[in-house]
Amino acid sequence: MMIIFKKPFEYKVAACILIFLLSFSYAKADSTAIRVGAERLEMYLSIIKTKRIGMVVNQTSMVGQMHLVDTLVKLGLNIKTIFAPEHGFRGNYEAGAHVNNETDKSTGIPVVSLYGKNKKPTKEQLKPLDVIIFDIQDVGARFYTYISTLHYVMEACAESNKLLLVLDRPNPNGFYVAGPLLDTAFKSFVGMHPIPVVHGMTIGEYSQMINGEKWLTRGVKCSLIIIDVQNYNHKIKYHLPKPPSPNLVRMQAIYLYPTTCFFEGTNYSLGRGTSIPFECAGRPGLKTGSFNFTPIVIKGVSDNPPHVNKSCNGYIYTSLLDSQFFKHTDLIIEILVAAFQNDPEKDKFFNSFFDKLAGSDKLRNQIVSGMSAQEIKNSWKNEVVLFKQKRKQYLRYEDFE
Repeated sequence: MMIIFKKPFEYKVAACILIFLLSFSYAKADSTAIRVGAERLEMYLSIIKTKRIGMVVNQTSMVGQMHLVDTLVKLGLNIKTIFAPEHGFRGNYEAGAHVNNETDKSTGIPVVSLYGKNKKPTKEQLKPLDVIIFDIQDVGARFYTYISTLHYVMEACAESNKLLLVLDRPNPNGFYVAGPLLDTAFKSFVGMHPIPVVHGMTIGEYSQMINGEKWLTRGVKCSLIIIDVQNYNHKIKYHLPKPPSPNLVRMQAIYLYPTTCFFEGTNYSLGRGTSIPFECAGRPGLKTGSFNFTPIVIKGVSDNPPHVNKSCNGYIYTSLLDSQFFKHTDLIIEILVAAFQNDPEKDKFFNSFFDKLAGSDKLRNQIVSGMSAQEIKNSWKNEVVLFKQKRKQYLRYEDFE
């Protein structure tokens, strides 16, 4: 049921009660507990209480046990539009699936897809709005498309002179920076900016970099307000309370994702249609490797996984996440090099998507030429050092080094 407060006093009382209860519950649990931006209502309700609101959110946009949209609706705020990224508003679309415009059944608010042909809100969609709220859990990899959605939302807001309120969340891979930088000649929705594969920034920090580096078209700048995460720093290994997308269901997968996602650019399955996607890789007919799995259709998660219903042989990588990974963090590029070297059908190994994920054709050519994993890592060391220097000016939290 939607509660509408007709008098400002009624709204203020309800808001104060809700903020008090939330604040009390966090204080009682742990005074040093992480509070994501969305949970810090006391920091932003005054900004949005009289505004017509658009929200870029998904299933991760939670305030405690309640979705942010439902929280604000119960306070009587005027939410006009929900913008849905890849995987949809409720997170029930698999990767790459077309996300439809629809109406949210719970609130009756129209949902506009930002995945498909309309990746950027139009001026007509933004015209009836005063402020846009962006609250989505990222995983810190360049090819995870929520930062591409952030780019287009910022650009649209800048062009329409709309305020963007970013409710920040921790980066679960925010404790290191690694990987080759993107060559802008290979720019795509899975890589829009000249950054490493692992950028080590929160959404709030990253939005500042987009503005500061003038990456928006014609160098326009978006009007930003960022609500910080309380008690967070980049040394923390933050465990996500909710899966950020249908096939990243375990923290092991989230840690492996910056490396194993490269298998999307090969003829291998990386476990979509199993219980451990992004933790394994293999293909039918492969004689090397000792791990066997069969991808199946899992409705709403993997509706059409590669090599569906075919027995795949290959490798499982979960055990690589030992203490050494967290001490000496980098892409585990060894697994990709080994898979290529051990595959008898090397001419079929890569597909056209690989260079988009890698951000250039350099990594593919390095692997094909027989370079070792360490030689490949050494080739991007200097550019990572330069990026980390640039990154520091946009950080809002204590760094990992």
